[in-house]
Amino acid sequence: MSERPARSMPSRPTAGSRLLDLLITAEPRQRQRLSMAGLAALLMACCMAAMHIAVAAGLTEPGPVRIWTVLSGGGLVVVYALIRSGVSQRWADPSLTLPQIVYAIACDAAAYAIGGQARGIALPILAVILMFGMFGLSTRQMFGVMLYAMAAFGLAAVAAEWQGDAAHSTGLSLAYGIMTAVVLMGSTFLTTRLQATREELRRQKHELARALEHIRELATHDELTGLLNRRHMLELMRLEQRRASRSGLPLVLALLDMDHFKAVNDTHGHAAGDRVLQAFAQAVRTCLREGDVVSRWGGEEFVLMLCNTPPDAAHALLERLRQAMAQLRIPHPAERPETPARQHAAPEPLRITVSIGFALHVAGERIEATLERADRALYAAKAGGRDRTVAETALLDPDTMASCRIGA
Repeated sequence: MSERPARSMPSRPTAGSRLLDLLITAEPRQRQRLSMAGLAALLMACCMAAMHIAVAAGLTEPGPVRIWTVLSGGGLVVVYALIRSGVSQRWADPSLTLPQIVYAIACDAAAYAIGGQARGIALPILAVILMFGMFGLSTRQMFGVMLYAMAAFGLAAVAAEWQGDAAHSTGLSLAYGIMTAVVLMGSTFLTTRLQATREELRRQKHELARALEHIRELATHDELTGLLNRRHMLELMRLEQRRASRSGLPLVLALLDMDHFKAVNDTHGHAAGDRVLQAFAQAVRTCLREGDVVSRWGGEEFVLMLCNTPPDAAHALLERLRQAMAQLRIPHPAERPETPARQHAAPEPLRITVSIGFALHVAGERIEATLERADRALYAAKAGGRDRTVAETALLDPDTMASCRIGA
């Protein structure tokens, strides 16, 4: 006896995943925002640790560092609470990138002021803070951050001078100031370059999307008339054939061919023929119902697919379409040079008629066979004098044939 494969049971969330969802939610965008805030908090925690190591080494006073730690950590908690609660989603920047950077720079400048002999560690902290701004701020915002940081560190330098630390060196403070300016200007320049690159990539992405859409349009539509092309129409007909086989609903295919179209090209030129094809396609669209599908099959021949349409209803619709084409008037283009006799005559609008043959799809029949029967009906319409609608009935039962009510 063969063993049955074990039925896979849906995995239950582990305690770790539940805790993670509790901390940073399961919503993708919120999780991303909170993850970035968590990374910033981790880096800030490392900076706090460095400051406390400096305290342990006797490079700075412990009291100010403890107060600084509480204020820095409190700011991180407030940011986390605002994002996690969803309150920040009411604002323009739900990630609070700019407020986080502004607060972090203020804390870093305070660390510089109270850092004593270890105040040099504030410079790499500033560089890390600005790295976050490169990806989350605009060029204009980054310039504002640069000016703000220069002002904050200028005040911090004044505070350091005012403290009168015995180990303080004016030359070293000047060197720190120069390096602070280098970090700020370098970060702002890189942000400008990054923003320009991102804008160029957005532009290229937009152009690529437009090109792909144009290629997709060319792959499925006829360029001259804007109708579906033969290949795409054949795919849709096969799909509808399977759908009709399952539902049992009637499916009618019709072939439409403009009468004496070659004479239009020979007399008035191919440009006039193109205008006739475009006007014909537009007129066909206005006669169809929602759900009817028409395509240019080749040259002046078109295919119409009527879904969930019995033969008598299809015949009535096609007759209305044929009559509309007979009443269509197309503005006459400029006469060709080789017809001088008509140069001064007022040109009359072009008129066209259409011959139509249609067939009801039979269950189990290939769609190509239905098209062949519709083509035979079209040939009969042409042979019968053109400008008429003919149904192909060779494979239909007597009841369906009676319902077709074939016109002359």
